[in-house]
Amino acid sequence: MAALFTSSHFPSLSSSPNTLRVSPSPRRFPVVLRAQMAAGESELQREERGIAVLWFKHDLRFDDHPGLVAASKHPDLIPLYVFDHRILHRFSGEMLEMVLLALEDLRSSLRSLGSNLMVRFGTAENVIQSLVKQVNVTHVYAEEEVEYDVRKLMSIVNETLERLSFTKEGPKFVLWKTPFYDVESLMDLPASYEEFSKLRFPVTSPLSPSEFPGVNMELDWGSIPTFDDLMEFMDEKSGKRKKSWTVIKEKSAETVLMKEFFKPGERNQNMSRFNSVQSFQKKRVVDSVFVSRKGSSVGGGTSTVLNALAAYLRYLEGTARDDWQEVHERVRNAEAREGASFTKLFGPALSLGIVSRRRVHYEAIKYEKERNAGFLSPFGYSAVSAAAAVDAVCSMEYTVAGNEGPPVLLVHGFGAFLEHYRDNIYELAEGGNQVWAITLLGFGKSEKPNIVYTELMWAELLRDFIVEVVGKPVHIVGNSIGGYIVAIVACFWPALVKSVVLINSAGNIVPGYSFAPFNKERQTSGAAWLGARLLLFYLRSRLKNIVKNCYPTKTDRVDDELIDEMLRASYDPGVLVVLENIFSFNLSLPLNFLLRDFEEKVIVIQGMKDPISDSKSKLAMLKEHCDGVVIKELDAGHCPQDELPEEVNTIICEWIVTRETREMIEKNTSSFLVTCNDPGDDEKEPIRVDPRFFDLPIFPGEKEFRYSEYYNCNGIICHPGFGEDMMLCNPVLREYLLVKSTGYSFSRLGMGFGYDSRTDDYKIVRISNVPRYRAEVTTVGTNTWREIEMPIDDPSVQRLCGYAY
Repeated sequence: MAALFTSSHFPSLSSSPNTLRVSPSPRRFPVVLRAQMAAGESELQREERGIAVLWFKHDLRFDDHPGLVAASKHPDLIPLYVFDHRILHRFSGEMLEMVLLALEDLRSSLRSLGSNLMVRFGTAENVIQSLVKQVNVTHVYAEEEVEYDVRKLMSIVNETLERLSFTKEGPKFVLWKTPFYDVESLMDLPASYEEFSKLRFPVTSPLSPSEFPGVNMELDWGSIPTFDDLMEFMDEKSGKRKKSWTVIKEKSAETVLMKEFFKPGERNQNMSRFNSVQSFQKKRVVDSVFVSRKGSSVGGGTSTVLNALAAYLRYLEGTARDDWQEVHERVRNAEAREGASFTKLFGPALSLGIVSRRRVHYEAIKYEKERNAGFLSPFGYSAVSAAAAVDAVCSMEYTVAGNEGPPVLLVHGFGAFLEHYRDNIYELAEGGNQVWAITLLGFGKSEKPNIVYTELMWAELLRDFIVEVVGKPVHIVGNSIGGYIVAIVACFWPALVKSVVLINSAGNIVPGYSFAPFNKERQTSGAAWLGARLLLFYLRSRLKNIVKNCYPTKTDRVDDELIDEMLRASYDPGVLVVLENIFSFNLSLPLNFLLRDFEEKVIVIQGMKDPISDSKSKLAMLKEHCDGVVIKELDAGHCPQDELPEEVNTIICEWIVTRETREMIEKNTSSFLVTCNDPGDDEKEPIRVDPRFFDLPIFPGEKEFRYSEYYNCNGIICHPGFGEDMMLCNPVLREYLLVKSTGYSFSRLGMGFGYDSRTDDYKIVRISNVPRYRAEVTTVGTNTWREIEMPIDDPSVQRLCGYAY
């Protein structure tokens, strides 16, 4: 959970070890190295034979690198970096620029030691496999990862190496890690921070670089690309959508607000803050540590980042150095709250591994001792900057279930976590969806970093998660304050959202709303400081009763599992920072304004016994002022998804089917030719279909099907060959949808598919004579069936053949 995947705003997206089943097995990853401090015959110090490859990913440094220390015991070592779009696709333009600068520094350091850095483009498994075959590599060293997608990539690489058999065992895939604490197994640690603190594990010290072997062979080392070349490579691999999404991600929520609502000539107090950032970018000093074009974060090589860290730690001291003065100026600009500037300035460098976290900790502690005559005070750190550097850890928990289907993102409410959807995640996945659930930063098992928590910050976090992790537009579900946040995401970045599901959402409805700009700075006051501590004491002492009050229909759902995790999270470091910020939340943008462009794409699931809001009044306002909103009332309280999960799952699954069908129909832009030839009862010729039809993932790849029935209307094909279910397909868009039957098994005499102009929807008709003559009609857009009695004794049947357009 302490992995640091850092965007320009938020470090880390760490997968949940309890819910993600992607951990490589012991058979696959047989060797894992820990950083060793004691001398002796350890894995780090034993002489190794053969040629080793050291694969750099998020560890772009020479300092404190256990993998490098271990790999340097081989007589020949090839350092390697692969520009793999699967690793790089989540990085912004500035982060990609920082990668290039860090690689330049790393290559320079390696060359000074008589080695080099090999640079390749492509998929990591193919590049490493080719190199292994070329020079008979015996060991491949790589840092162990925690994030879901990168762990999957690591598994692919390892499986590729296992298939190589030029030696008896094949090349070994050796994983290394840099534990912050000197502890044998992370799996045995207590979940409670309070219990963990009692164990008093010592912090490990950073490793010094070891002697480095040269390379006694002729190799093509490759060149580090220019920024423009790298962007061209990423654009080629990512496609048009990713290019547009990268632009979306680079604009903050406040920027979107200003662009949306400020007319030419209007000014706002917030503008001065943005202007000051631009002025900082213009005042770049010669030896600046802000090396990228945008210049918002510290970057470059390890020595540059450590120089910036030294300046940061000495923020309270005067300096005559221009580069340190620049750091101090940036600190003042980024210090939204005391200590919050560290993550903003150093987060990207930590996520790329330009410096290790324990190196930062070591330097901060060293500085504290220098200030205090060689001692550490038992009352905390004397310098705010030192405390910020020591405490700045950021990781976020999420889980995913299902391998295919429409993407769904579940967002919890205040004080909750992803397990608040404990009986929704896998059930929705079994309904044919791919489901992500996230624990927002500041809650549950996600970290509580020292930052300013706002509804806009969480909206940006969800935006980044959709862009970087999900990678496609989602049906986004939110409960309570989570509902309000997902509404902001839909309003500000509509390209990321297919539909919105609000479950007892926070937020108001304001008729005739006229936008009032945000003037208020999000600074916590002394009253907020005191209020947070009183609120925390009250919540801990009354938690079970408070939660039970929100579950009026099924109080037994408020079990120990739910309460224990809420209590555990309340003792995490940083929880008071989160609570201090709730007094400055701004929910002034009403729901009817946020959802104004999502007509017929919003469903509201409302527990009518919600003790927090007046459900009847709220629904009445939604019906009157939110056009096209669908409303479902439930006999539940504030959290229906956990109180009545079966009912909520059914509603959400039906809603997604409806929206996916409607979207497929609306996006259809051209007709599609299907021919059917049925010359006789027994000999049925195969259906002939355009090859594009077989690009759909539901088909195994054959070019012909021995089915006699295909129905076509407006370019949508209806195929009944899936048992009692049917498939609707738009081959032009390569999209498909399974339509579930009523569950009745009967002999079908005939079937039809067409468009009903009166209801503006598509319908499927099935006719049967067992046990009686009847017809079943399904309305595709609403996914509903109805039965029609047919007063016919012996209908005539006429076979047809021809073309459908």
